[in-house]
Amino acid sequence: MNNDIFIILPYKESLDPKKAGAVSIYVKDSLKYSKFKERISIISSDDFSNSKLFRNKTYINKFCKKYKNNKISIIEIHNRPEYVLILKKNFPHSKIILTYHNDPQNLRGSINSEEREKLLEICTEIVFISNWIKKRFFENVKSNINNNNRIIYHGTTKKKNIKQSKKKKQILFVGKLNENKGYDIFVSVAEKFKKKNPEWQFIAIGNESRKKIFPDKNIVNEIGYKSNKEVLTYYEKSEIAIGNSKWDEPLGRIAIEASSRKCCPIISNVGGLIESKDIAIVLKENKVSNIIKILNKITKDKKYLRKLQSNFFDKHNFNIRSISKSIDEIRDKILFENFSIDQSRIKILHITNFNERFDGRLHYNTSKRLNNGFIRNGHNVLTMSDRDITYYNKSIIDPQGVKKFNNKVVKTFLNFKPDIIVLGHADTLLKETVIELKKIKRIKICQWFLDPLIKTGPDFIKNKKRIKNLENYIDATFLTTDPKSLNFQIKNSFFLPNPSDISFEYLDNSKDKRKNDLFFAMSHGVHRGKLKKGKYDDREKILKELEKKLDRVNFDFYGYKSKEPLWADNFLSTLSNYDMGLNLSRGRPIRFYSSDRIVQIIANGLLCFINENTELNKLIPKNCAIYYKNTNDLVKKINFYKKNTFEMKKIAKNGKKFYNKHFNSTIVSQYILDQTLNLKNKFNYFWYK
Repeated sequence: MNNDIFIILPYKESLDPKKAGAVSIYVKDSLKYSKFKERISIISSDDFSNSKLFRNKTYINKFCKKYKNNKISIIEIHNRPEYVLILKKNFPHSKIILTYHNDPQNLRGSINSEEREKLLEICTEIVFISNWIKKRFFENVKSNINNNNRIIYHGTTKKKNIKQSKKKKQILFVGKLNENKGYDIFVSVAEKFKKKNPEWQFIAIGNESRKKIFPDKNIVNEIGYKSNKEVLTYYEKSEIAIGNSKWDEPLGRIAIEASSRKCCPIISNVGGLIESKDIAIVLKENKVSNIIKILNKITKDKKYLRKLQSNFFDKHNFNIRSISKSIDEIRDKILFENFSIDQSRIKILHITNFNERFDGRLHYNTSKRLNNGFIRNGHNVLTMSDRDITYYNKSIIDPQGVKKFNNKVVKTFLNFKPDIIVLGHADTLLKETVIELKKIKRIKICQWFLDPLIKTGPDFIKNKKRIKNLENYIDATFLTTDPKSLNFQIKNSFFLPNPSDISFEYLDNSKDKRKNDLFFAMSHGVHRGKLKKGKYDDREKILKELEKKLDRVNFDFYGYKSKEPLWADNFLSTLSNYDMGLNLSRGRPIRFYSSDRIVQIIANGLLCFINENTELNKLIPKNCAIYYKNTNDLVKKINFYKKNTFEMKKIAKNGKKFYNKHFNSTIVSQYILDQTLNLKNKFNYFWYK
């Protein structure tokens, strides 16, 4: 058997029309319209030899033994939560959908709240056939995982062109012939109503193994069990149907099926029956006198009865095709089949640090550049600034604000329903949250990372841990270092150029000579914003050598010695005064790595000096930037271009044009989406091989 979706019916349920119960009818009817029907196998106890002892457990164990070698993608369990643990143990990689047709608190495996919380953790999706059943499930449940569930009602087809003129004066009762179902009241109604209205026939469809109610055959015609097809025919021929249960019915098919055949339903106000109130007459009191009062009114006014029948038929929205589609959506979400999105308008949830709490000081950053690129490509972007959310939501019970942030991510996800989540250094997003999101909706998740990952560089162990934290739940990782040059592997990782942005890098220092020569800026941490005593940066060694060896070069090194770092508009206005910029990153050079400093220099038209050990000359041509071997070579080249203004400006102009053409945020941001979502490349990403 090649099918990879298995539906397991409860023990004793069967697809045989002569033995089918409500669950079997639900499964069989919905399967007719499922796009997955060729991949589905339905399992019932008919498939295995019966056992008198531990029947449910024996039944499910036999299934496990028979299909243990099958690759099963989805197991759908109906109304038997006790099967879940056994199946998960035997098929750990299969996704489980559990559908409740009855009160969860009366079914083994979900009687207490602890069992129900466990089911929320194990099951990929839990389906309830009514809101009443869902409420019963979540009574006293403490778990916050309340997103991997939905309500999908029972349903049927609405038969068109029903001729009401051909209906017979018949009043139906369908179901178990016992007191819980209100059959005793139905019989009493029949006895009293027929005395004055002998032309009306009362028909009871159903059986009862421990029968205690035996009406006169001339009062109620008991015709026994009938297949669902036959029952629908009776509804079609009859005027009225009564479903006056005393117990809390989980939903009740009588109103759904009767109204679909223009048969007027009368139902009691208990359990999930009330959820059919728009397509039935609802009893205020489930008493003989109340039912007779309603019958007298609707049988004596034929025009009124026809109006009710037509009105309930028109309002009937329990369409089996729609229900089948809803079930398929769950399967589709799990299987990631037909993963299609509007490529011209992708919904992106971008979670990273947008530095809102710094009042614009850190506005010019990669997060904003990428965001601008997403929007320019026509995509729908919702942003969440993780560091700001955690910062503003710290409390005694949530000292770091992490719980509040993760709860907010889930709520935002539920409202926005993105096609992709893009993470940027989102270290406070928990694995548990990512798992929960993937249960809610099929979703692609990627991350970008800007910090150095060289073993001899700063914060290597910390940065490695950060980038690998969500590795098993991430579809793609983008690094400003060539992934192949690292001494460890990251699944499905790609090199990401630092993007420039036309609204940020608007200077063009290549046009004319500036009053100052060489610019370099660094900091002791962007969040700190100021120099810190005793803080040492390994780049200071190079800066000291430059101070000694540069010949008549007017230079400024910010974030060094007594010169404070520059930020925001002050940074750009200061930068506009320089001809050349030094691209010097922390740590030993590694293939393709650079901080976003390279963007600030080259994309604003300054002549950019880059260490050749970065191998960036393979991406940025030598006529667009200056590559140096060591400090002495750097000094030599700075001095040369200081004296040769024409050559300096020519290369700076080439660099600005080249960088803004090939590494702009529109292209780089789309690259992230194309690689993560496996889309056809929108642009020529020449750095990608």
